[in-house]
Amino acid sequence: MLFHIIDNDKNVASVVEQKIKVFALGGLDENGKNLYVVEVNDKIFILDAGLKYPTEDLLGVDAVIPDFTYLKENASRIQGVFLSHGHEDHIGAIPQLLSIINVPVYGTRLTMSLVEDSLTENGLDFKQYKLYKIRENNELFFGEIKVTFFKTTHSIPDSVAICIHTSDGVIVYTSDFTFDQSAKGRYQTNYARISEISKEGVLCLLSESINAEKAGHTSTGTSLQYELDEVFSRASGRIICSLYSSDLHRIQLVIDLAVQYKRKIAIIGRKMQRIVDIAVKLGYLRIPKSMLMNLLYIDEKNDNNLSNLVVLATGNRYEPFNSLIRMAKHQDRLIHIEKTDTVIIATPPIPGNEIKAARTIDMLYRTGAQVCVINKNLLPSSHASSEDLKLMMNLLKPQYVMPVIGEYRNLVAHAKVAEQMGYHSENIILLDNGDVVEFQQGELVNHTEHIQIDQVLVDGLGVGDIGSVVLRDRQLMANDGIIVVIANLNKNTKEIVAGPQIVSKGFVYEKGNEELYKLLDELVRNIIGQFVTEQYVNWQGLRQELRDKVGKLLFNKTKRKPIIIPIVEEFNL
Repeated sequence: MLFHIIDNDKNVASVVEQKIKVFALGGLDENGKNLYVVEVNDKIFILDAGLKYPTEDLLGVDAVIPDFTYLKENASRIQGVFLSHGHEDHIGAIPQLLSIINVPVYGTRLTMSLVEDSLTENGLDFKQYKLYKIRENNELFFGEIKVTFFKTTHSIPDSVAICIHTSDGVIVYTSDFTFDQSAKGRYQTNYARISEISKEGVLCLLSESINAEKAGHTSTGTSLQYELDEVFSRASGRIICSLYSSDLHRIQLVIDLAVQYKRKIAIIGRKMQRIVDIAVKLGYLRIPKSMLMNLLYIDEKNDNNLSNLVVLATGNRYEPFNSLIRMAKHQDRLIHIEKTDTVIIATPPIPGNEIKAARTIDMLYRTGAQVCVINKNLLPSSHASSEDLKLMMNLLKPQYVMPVIGEYRNLVAHAKVAEQMGYHSENIILLDNGDVVEFQQGELVNHTEHIQIDQVLVDGLGVGDIGSVVLRDRQLMANDGIIVVIANLNKNTKEIVAGPQIVSKGFVYEKGNEELYKLLDELVRNIIGQFVTEQYVNWQGLRQELRDKVGKLLFNKTKRKPIIIPIVEEFNL
């Protein structure tokens, strides 16, 4: 469905007094997890629902998503989720959100196709949900409220800003954007539409902050094209290029160069192959079928060492680097990097993977291959720098500016840019996740309300069932290991018939520490002996005593605190 109208009454009220609230359930003081909410009277509009990749201290966690508690409690008031573009930090939490509340979701063709793919990947039938594909010129009406869009320039096509029209002015959410006069086709910004919205009057501008500290305009990427062209012209063997799967613009650039130099193209990365298939099907990527090839597993008859091959090593965050490491170690099933290869690193480190990137590059140099690390200044970030933010403010002329999307220092830098544009502090809104601002009759009237939100962790199929205690235990196991104390008792005599057995994982081995294990054996026997003298054994007290006393002994002897797991059971013999 390309266009959906909720209410046929297109007369947007101009006299009804409206109470407008704006807040974030994610995306402020962090990279990712973007979810912003605009409430107009009793109607709730959700802007994006993304995930955040975990930091290294979140052991075993796959992703972090917004807390949907408030939305679940107010589900009947939700008009829909409106998506700006198809990057996971803006759409990655849609499967979890729809699993809780089945609300309408609106987005452009590519964005919604990626949402459908994400739902399928998470074991959900996307046909069971209300997913609507919109065009930039569509207008959606929800009673007296109108929602419109305008095209923006980003690293993925079909990106749009979202505009919520109220009687007090327009709330504009730009999401991620840049201004690039040389952008083509689906990457172009619609300046005329921005001008129209400005004339209507913008109450509040929610605009990204990731690159707000950077002076000037974000580079267009022309220099990158020249740099890559130079590398392609010099390479005599295979070219292996690392790319983030979300950057379709850069992927198209490498594909175009491969075609220009008559090289075959192979794509490595399951998710990337799906994204490419979707983008090609919709016409957002152009790849001649004759240039694509599927690689076979390496064996004694095949090494995939074709001199005219370009390999795209793709993925999100760590994945391109993990792929290159496997290739460098000759552990990959498809590509082993050799001295004759040229490796292009076009994946600038992002917060959290700097160490991984540095180690990967070091390992690549050890292979003897030609390594070309593209200077980060040549890799356009696709995020608005300070001058881009100023231009957006100049074009839209908002009454209030609310920095979003970024860590707190980015938000502050954005606020300073607004000050340079003549905005007073009372017209610049700096919030934390959960803070609520309220507008009435076009004026900010309240800045004290707060919605309590928690961090929701996704671990495998589990959503929100990983808490601080579990993370603490994982950290303890990672740091100091685990000790399992096992003993079997005769139910009638209460004598130990098997064990005590001390099992160590990640702590210290018995070999070379015989004296310590002897002390543990004696301690466990004594504790069990003290607790089994009564007819009815206090099993909970016994296990707690084992945890306490064994832990104390081990700390005194080793200064380490492994997790202690006592397993004491009775058997009829």
